[in-house]
Amino acid sequence: MTEPVKRRRTYDASRRRAAAEQTRLGVLAAARELFAAGGYAATSVQAVADRAQVAVDTVYATVGRKPQLLLAVHDMVLAEGPAPVEAEERDYVRAVRAAPTAAAKLRTYAAAMGRLLPGTVPIMSALREAGASDPACAEQYEQIAERRATNMRLLAADLRGTGELRDDLGDELVADLIWSLNSPEWFTLITSRGHTPAQYGDLLGDLLCRTLLAAGAASQTSPT
Repeated sequence: MTEPVKRRRTYDASRRRAAAEQTRLGVLAAARELFAAGGYAATSVQAVADRAQVAVDTVYATVGRKPQLLLAVHDMVLAEGPAPVEAEERDYVRAVRAAPTAAAKLRTYAAAMGRLLPGTVPIMSALREAGASDPACAEQYEQIAERRATNMRLLAADLRGTGELRDDLGDELVADLIWSLNSPEWFTLITSRGHTPAQYGDLLGDLLCRTLLAAGAASQTSPT
């Protein structure tokens, strides 16, 4: 008698990927809540794992160690969503690229910084402070700063494509000026003088337009 052929159960890889992504999102949400409530120093990886109801090794496997958790939370703020995304996929970056003039691009960007920096600056400050005794945090802080510089070079190239930047300013200088003015340090200085984040955004947009654009181009879009 011939035995029936046993069929192998088809493995659903997509279901596994979806479950893994749900686990990662849970870890990210837990990290964001705990960092916001207790700060970097008071938040342990074990606490994140406990909040997400997973093992510590799962946190390491899905996101990384504590500096990587904080970086992911930083990028969640920039993404304005439940998970970090690449810079070009962020809504505000798409809005900047879609803006029709250099002035509109700069004011759109500046308004986004006024909205987002209140969430990212405390994270960067925590990384900088932790970096005094934790080399991994110091390295992470420098990597974020360099990543911002790289992204500002992309923004400078986008602005140059409008034909409205000053001819006497090279793209590297344009990028460095924007990089310095969207820094945690400058944001903290301005807001420490009683200006709101929204006012910082307006000031940033006006300053960038007046500094970077050729005569006449800065007035094409009024401050919002």
